Amino acid sequence: MERRQVHYSGRVQGVGFRYTTRSVATRFQVAGFVQNLPDGRVYLVVEGEPAELNQFMAAIQTELNHYIRNIQTETLPPTQEFSGFSIQP
Repeated sequence: MERRQVHYSGRVQGVGFRYTTRSVATRFQVAGFVQNLPDGRVYLVVEGEPAELNQFMAAIQTELNHYIRNIQTETLPPTQEFSGFSIQP
């Protein structure tokens, strides 16, 4: 397992990005959250098996690519603190 912390920038707020990401997450064995940041970016923290995370991230990009200008990803050891996937305020 691994943890990915991802910052999406572009026109990613006010377009249903978090809700679409949560919907996509239901199709994969992942856990974590997605959250809007005050600076206009969207922050995603997700944990799962690397192959599953790759597929999840690819699905997000497929569905939301027209809103995304930049993606910054950091891979870390998992904390296993999540039991599901949620939207944070």
